[in-house]
Amino acid sequence: MKFEDIYQFFQDPPPNYLNKELAVCYVLSVLLQGESYGTLLIQQLERDYPTYRLSDTVLYSALKFLEEAKAISGYWKKVEGRGRPRRMYQIRPEWRKQATELASLWRDYMTQERQAI
Repeated sequence: MKFEDIYQFFQDPPPNYLNKELAVCYVLSVLLQGESYGTLLIQQLERDYPTYRLSDTVLYSALKFLEEAKAISGYWKKVEGRGRPRRMYQIRPEWRKQATELASLWRDYMTQERQAI
């Protein structure tokens, strides 16, 4: 290691990957705005929070958890110009209150993270 490596690390830090707990809260925060699908959730995170990443494995584990908890529902949607249907997700109406609480945990976490920098 050289001192230049340290400076480079802070100039261009590696991405932070979300764990399942953060992923659940992030997904709910997005779905409160409207339905979405897996690839878009990943792209939106990278756009809105450039230093954060969400792996497919963690995302689909979080989505499965939310579906099994009956917090969200998924359905297949045929998209024009796309060969196979896309799996869309939305929050179940009876879960909006709890989803809002969990989404606020995500927002609070990200606010704290940005203040720590």
